[in-house]
Parts: sequence; structure tokens; C-alpha cells
Amino acid sequence: MRVDFVFEFPRPTMPNVVYMGGFQRKPAKPLPYHLEEFVQSSGEHGFIIMSLGTLIADLPADLSEEIAAAFAELPQKVIWRHKGSRPSTLGNNTLLVDWMPQNDLLGHPKIRLFVTHGGTNGIYEAIYHGVPVVGIPIIFDQADNLSRLRAKGVARTVEISDLDRINFQEAIQDVLNEPSYRMNMQRLSRLHRDQPMRPLDTALFWIEFVMRHKGAAHLRTESYKLPWYSYHSVDVIVFLLTAAGLLLFLVFGFLWFCFRMCFKRKQKND
Repeated sequence: MRVDFVFEFPRPTMPNVVYMGGFQRKPAKPLPYHLEEFVQSSGEHGFIIMSLGTLIADLPADLSEEIAAAFAELPQKVIWRHKGSRPSTLGNNTLLVDWMPQNDLLGHPKIRLFVTHGGTNGIYEAIYHGVPVVGIPIIFDQADNLSRLRAKGVARTVEISDLDRINFQEAIQDVLNEPSYRMNMQRLSRLHRDQPMRPLDTALFWIEFVMRHKGAAHLRTESYKLPWYSYHSVDVIVFLLTAAGLLLFLVFGFLWFCFRMCFKRKQKND
């Protein structure tokens, strides 16, 4: 499973479940010249990146205007993966790109914040590099992913239905200015990196292990050998219903017997 308990909440599992969260993680590479030049121009303020993944080509024009206006008021530089029309409120500090080397930007020393939709790949890259998050969940598991980051104290979320310049900028400023977000994310990063094997190597080992041992049946739960009626507790349910029905029958029979005895005694007295 693509899960790491640094990000996920603890839960009981069987020994045939292997966790490989963050398998795509890798150190950052040098940025292309034009991006490095733009990033270095940010000075001590650093820079922010925003990407909503590959499924969301562009946002509605009114939302893009609000986001661009919020970015324009920041001292940080912003690299925004945006494929729509250029917002009229776009500031000089914001660079629009069709594609960005996201992992390399998240690993840059001047990165300050990651604005994301909450996709799993981006979240694990942010955890690996220790970058706090402002999330804008849109579809699928994104809201659930971001709720886990909020519980860890490393993210703020802005619902897309409530997004405007004011609350978006407030969320950004909160994460930038409150040290606990970055400190908590760096702690998660240290935990995520502290593993005896890389997640991808772990996955490869267990794939080969299962192949070598013809399915590794010894790791499977015994429930696989149960008939369907036992697996779904049908036999237990039938037994309990039968016992309850028999008990009701006996109680009803006893009450009927008492009623008959009382009725016969009354007839004799009359």
C-alpha cells in the first residue's frame, strides 16, 4: 500500500500488507537556469510554488483572479503552474508556467510554502522535503489527504467554494509566519527518511519474496480458508435467531399454559 504512518493514522493490519508510502521520493536536482534565476531573485523572502495537479487544467477565471491578487501582495516570489488565460491581477512576483520540476523546487533551500490540491504524490514530496502546505482540495481523496496533514499540524486548507483573495492570503500568511507548521513538517520529514530501506526497495523485495515463495501463503490470514457462510458469520446469525425464536416460543407457550389454567379454574368456580 502506498502509505506511510508518518502521514497516515495508525491501524492494525495483516502481515501480508506492505507499506511503501513515498516510493517516488528522490533528492532534488539543480533547477533549469531560468527558474534558478527567478528563485534567487526572491532574496531572503524565498518563494512559493502552486500546482493543482495534471487533472485540473485551469481554474475558473474569477478564482484565478482572486488567487493572483493574493499572490501579488506577498513579498515572496511565486511559481504557479497555470494553463488558463493570464489573470489581470497577476503581480510581478508571480511566474506562470505550463510545467514545473515540482520535486526539484520543493527541495530548493529557498522554498517556503507549497500550495497544492492534496494529491498523494505531491504530499509525499512535501513531507520528504519538509515543506508546509496550503491545500485547496477539489476531487477524489484530496480533502481526506489534507485532513491528515491538518491533524499533524503541517497544513491549512481553503475550500474552493469559499476561496477568495482575503481568506486565501490569510491561510498563506498563517503558514508562512507561524513557525510550528515548518517545524512539524520537518519533524515528519526526519521520520519519513529514517527507514532501513527506501520504500521502492522495500516494495521490490516483497514482490520478489512473494514470487520466490509461490504466493507467500503463510502470511495470509486463515479467513481465506473459511467457507462464505462462516466468513460472513451466517452460521452464527442463524444460531442466534434460532435460539431467540426458541426462547420466544417457550415464553409464549408458558404464558399460554398459565392463561389456560387460570381460565379453567375460573370456570370450575362458576
